[in-house]
Amino acid sequence: MPTLILVRHGRSTANTEGLLAGWTPGVALDERGAAQAAALPGRLAGLPLAEIVTSPLQRCQETIRPLLDARRELSPHTDERIGECHYGDWSGRKLAELKDEPLMEVVQAHPSAAAFPGGESMRSMQTRAAEAVREWNARVERDHGADSVYLMCSHGDIIKSLIADALGLHLDLFQRISVEPCSITAIRYTRLRPFLVRLGDTGDFTSLVPREEPPAGEAEVGGGAGAP
Repeated sequence: MPTLILVRHGRSTANTEGLLAGWTPGVALDERGAAQAAALPGRLAGLPLAEIVTSPLQRCQETIRPLLDARRELSPHTDERIGECHYGDWSGRKLAELKDEPLMEVVQAHPSAAAFPGGESMRSMQTRAAEAVREWNARVERDHGADSVYLMCSHGDIIKSLIADALGLHLDLFQRISVEPCSITAIRYTRLRPFLVRLGDTGDFTSLVPREEPPAGEAEVGGGAGAP
């Protein structure tokens, strides 16, 4: 079966403003995110990509644009199932405000039981994304062969949930996974099991430098802004 390259979108204006974007329209890449996207073709230059699939949201579309400009033989496919979690009434709100919501404790410690008011549950988010990957695996193998490589550009929580699925981790453990903006994760699927062969690779270790204010012990819903 194929190898899937998961790319989280580059840093967005919502990331830097500390907002939970969700499906809020008009969330674009910031200056750093645009630079991350511009570097993506070089980072992936050695990979013969068979297909490119993307979330319909603007920040993902902008992230893959330089890659598509470099790979003019490829036409992108949009799949809503790998779009961001539907955060409902939480969409567009500041994460600093949401941390005091009782639901946030559930999102952090027991996400399989978390459902966003006016939105979807984290369980249904993972299910739709995993179903999309399995269908695309079959399609890519049928059209391009079992050793093909294809790419999906998606969002932090979606990618974390797919990594958990590949590792056989319960969704309640997925908040232990971190994927920074424009990071690359690779999962090689086989008939019996997936193999995680890259996790959140940015080629930049800046985010590991100790900060003046240590990061909180909670996971950043939506994925966080990455290195300062």
